[in-house]
Amino acid sequence: MSDTRDVLVYTRTTGYRHDSIPAGAAALTALAAAAGRPAETTEDPGAFTPARLARCAAVVLLSTTGTVLTDAGRAALEAYVRGGGGLLAVHAAANAEPEWPFYGELLGTRFDGHPEIQPGAVCVDAPGHPATTCLPARWEWTDEWYNFTANPRDTGVRVLARADETAYRGGTLGADHPLVWSRETGPGGGRFLFTALGHAAEAYADPAFRAHLAGALRWVAGG
Repeated sequence: MSDTRDVLVYTRTTGYRHDSIPAGAAALTALAAAAGRPAETTEDPGAFTPARLARCAAVVLLSTTGTVLTDAGRAALEAYVRGGGGLLAVHAAANAEPEWPFYGELLGTRFDGHPEIQPGAVCVDAPGHPATTCLPARWEWTDEWYNFTANPRDTGVRVLARADETAYRGGTLGADHPLVWSRETGPGGGRFLFTALGHAAEAYADPAFRAHLAGALRWVAGG
């Protein structure tokens, strides 16, 4: 039987709103289509129901900030991930749902500010992972280099790529500064992946970054 599940791209914000959200949503829709899946972009928290999520191959939180889900929506999304669903969190989604313990456990850390946008370098730790196999071992990139309250590596995530803090100003984690990581969770084998990259609208037209997102989406969807 063919897999007809789709991708739900969620873009609601109750805090800072990135101007890049429309470009990101368009890119993710195109990447999902290229993988043979339709995508729906929504800001409606009512979309997070067990019935709707059952039709999803993956859910994407695209630069969501602040409290963006209802209690019922949180329960549905947690059950979805624990039951084997895929969740991709992009950029400012590190600053979403600050009071939700399950989401904090998935992330393994929290957003802790950033320096100004500037050129830097991404070091790939897992060249065989679908989200990073498309990237060079050292990738020169310009972004908003996120800092975090703690190193998520200590919570059991698999770090896929790190920032080289010697290549830009304002890093706070030192030589081991994760930027992209994944984890599998629950008896159902749910998949979670976070990428801190993707601040600027033009990033979503960049072939390397699009390949990074495509691989991340494929992985969380079980591919």
